[in-house]
Order: sequence, then C-alpha cells, then structure tokens
Amino acid sequence: MADIYTKKIDDLMPAAEYIDDSYKAAAKLAGKRVLISGGDSGIGRAVALHMAREGADVAFIYHKDETSAQEAREGIEAEGAKALVLQADISQSAQCDAAVQSVVQAWGGIDVLVNNAGFQKPYRDLGDISDDDWTAHFEVNMHGYFYLTRAALPHMERGASIINTASINAFVGNAELLPYTTTKGANVAFTRALAKQQMDKGIRVNEVAPGPIITEIQKVFKDLDPDILRTMKAPIGRMGQPREVAPAYVYLACQDSSFVTGQTLHVNGGMICNG
Repeated sequence: MADIYTKKIDDLMPAAEYIDDSYKAAAKLAGKRVLISGGDSGIGRAVALHMAREGADVAFIYHKDETSAQEAREGIEAEGAKALVLQADISQSAQCDAAVQSVVQAWGGIDVLVNNAGFQKPYRDLGDISDDDWTAHFEVNMHGYFYLTRAALPHMERGASIINTASINAFVGNAELLPYTTTKGANVAFTRALAKQQMDKGIRVNEVAPGPIITEIQKVFKDLDPDILRTMKAPIGRMGQPREVAPAYVYLACQDSSFVTGQTLHVNGGMICNG
C-alpha cells in the first residue's frame, strides 16, 4: 500500500503529514456525504481523511494525478469509509455538473461540500502576468467554486455545510502571488454573500484561511526563487502541516458549528490579521 499518511513533496520542505494517530474521532460526521474538490493531495487529502475518520463517506475530485488520487482513495477506505474518486477539471461548468451528478447517483445527495482545488503561480511584477495566466487563476480558484456550488446546492438540505478554502493572502496580500491573492479575496466575498443567501434555507457557508502549509502547490516557488521555499514559515517558526488545518474543516462541517456561518477560520501559525 502506498504511504497514504505522509508524502515527500520537495527537498526544500519537510514531508507533508495528512493525519496521525493523535486525532481521535467522535463520529461527528457519521452518515454524512462529502464532496471535496482537490481532495487527492495537500489540504484536500487531509480533510478527506479526517472526515472519513469521523464517519463520512467521501467523494473527491482530482485533476490529473492518478497516483495521488489512488493514494487518497486507499486512505479513505483505510478509515472504514466509502470513497468515490472523480476526475474533472473544475474550471469547466459541465464537468462540475457531471461530478455532482455522480455523487448524487451513488449516494442520493450531498451533506458537505468543500471547495478546495486551487491554482497558483508566482510573478515578480504585474507586467509579467499574461492574460491567459490571469484568467486561469480565476477559472480554477473562483469559477470552479461557483460552478461546483451551483451544481451541488439543489442536492443539499437544511443542515448541510459548504466550506471554502480561502487563504491568509486574501487578508495580508502577497507580492509574488498577485493573481492568486486576488482570487482568494473573491473567495472571501463569495463565502460571505452566499452565507447570507442560503441562511433561510438552513445551509451554512464558511471558509478556512490557511497560512503557509506544506502542500504541492508551494512547489511553484522553486522556479521563481528557491530561497522563498527555504525561508517560508509562519510567525510560529515553521510551516504548518495539512493535518493541522483539516480539523477546522471538520468543525465547520459538523453540528459543533451550528451557530457559525459567513465566517473565516484562520489557521496560520500566528499571522494575525483583521477579517
């Protein structure tokens, strides 16, 4: 069996840790049906494993990496949960519709939607950003969230939860990640407006804003400047692990957070901000 709980990502970063024995489940999501975009790796895989351990059946969307998707499937099933693996490009509306329909056909509905898949690319200056790159960031990081949520909402009932992955960058800015930071700001606005729109329907909408976390998405800095990876850390003195972020998603997915909607949980190692 592949190593489903840790993964070496880059020589400049420690291995990513997705879940460990210290996380004790309490059946907080027993019987729930979860759909996660970008659930094969990084924060998405950690969320998938934690929710599976809490008793949920987990469907996840991956883009291209079949090996990573198989590892995530093995991890979910090792937790005793059902896994549904869906290949899709979430920047395409029709593919989001098809992914949601696959979950509905298999399990009858969706109780928790986690919009997590993301794209980022660093640049030294605004003039370095091409039209295509600018558009690509919005297609994945914002359009994908909209398409998947629009497709899922008709199959979600009162008590359901939508959780979006934002970023510390939306609140403090990032000079090298200008397009990514802009889309994460859009995620924040989307979360707050959708929470108000869905409130009367009993569907809660929140977001998690991670700080620097050890995930595959960080490797993009290697080509721009390897020193960014070597020195990347939060005020606490290190980068965070995916397993340290995932419990925030569990909290927002379960009834422990029944009085929480339209909010941001900051899991960022001491990067204090207002918002």
